[in-house]
Amino acid sequence: MERDGKIKIFTGNANPKLAKEIADILGATLGDAVVGQFSDGETNLQINESVRGSDVYIIQPTSQPVNEYLMELLILIDAVRRASARRITAVIPYYGYARQERKSKARDPITAKLVANLIVAAGARRVLSMDLHANAIQGFFDIPFDHIPVAPILAKYYKGLKNENFCVVSPDLGGVTRARDLANRIGAEFAIIEKRRPRANVSEVLNVLGDVKDKDCILVDDIIDTAGTITKGAALLKKFGAKTVIACCTHPVLSGPAIERIENSDIDELIITNTIDLPPEKIIDKIKILSVAPLLAKAITNIHEDESVSRLIK
Repeated sequence: MERDGKIKIFTGNANPKLAKEIADILGATLGDAVVGQFSDGETNLQINESVRGSDVYIIQPTSQPVNEYLMELLILIDAVRRASARRITAVIPYYGYARQERKSKARDPITAKLVANLIVAAGARRVLSMDLHANAIQGFFDIPFDHIPVAPILAKYYKGLKNENFCVVSPDLGGVTRARDLANRIGAEFAIIEKRRPRANVSEVLNVLGDVKDKDCILVDDIIDTAGTITKGAALLKKFGAKTVIACCTHPVLSGPAIERIENSDIDELIITNTIDLPPEKIIDKIKILSVAPLLAKAITNIHEDESVSRLIK
């Protein structure tokens, strides 16, 4: 994979385990970079190898603490640009600030666009990300953007269970496309939870559209943050007669009371991916982690060799 020695993979402190796993699959080694902090909290970076003429991939989700990891990403991009890298791809498995992608009321910021501007200004010439909260974010970039859904990974897992009683459920109207895609991939039935959100991180579930009685329900979302939506959805599905509820998400933000809520909820199992590095204290018995490293490694291979990325997700 390390064609002519010109591919370089670097990472900050957000998810070095994922970066190492991707590098191992590619038969490469992680670039020699030390990302630390000065005593006042400013990010301090030292790259200890040449990147001149290299195809550089910087693997850095902008997860919690999002501002710190975002600055690490920007500084890494800037450093390799100034060191004469040939092409710089920002691999952002989890794109932070994606939930602020439009103005829903007066004087709201569009922070997802601001972050896009910063990434481009730093020197990135391509972005690779997974399961954006809003697909329209791709349009915020004036550089190539490869967007990979996690549905193929989830579908492979659920097909392996050989369960013909599945019903895929969207936790709200906004997730219908994602849930329907997964349902089609595994040949399952499909349902929707009707929900309204009066304010940020607060949701109210109202009704279930579809038949979930005696079904093994797969409740699928892109992000689980405080787990209010997913746990209330699971309770509603059990109320409507669901046999079991398996929740799944791409990005396990799991902030605040999330772990306690999941532990005490009607969720029988929670399937997550490693786009975000979950600390050990948050990995409870209900949680199963699937790796996105093989899919990202294939995408990086295709980008490096100027081949199609979209064929990986069909």
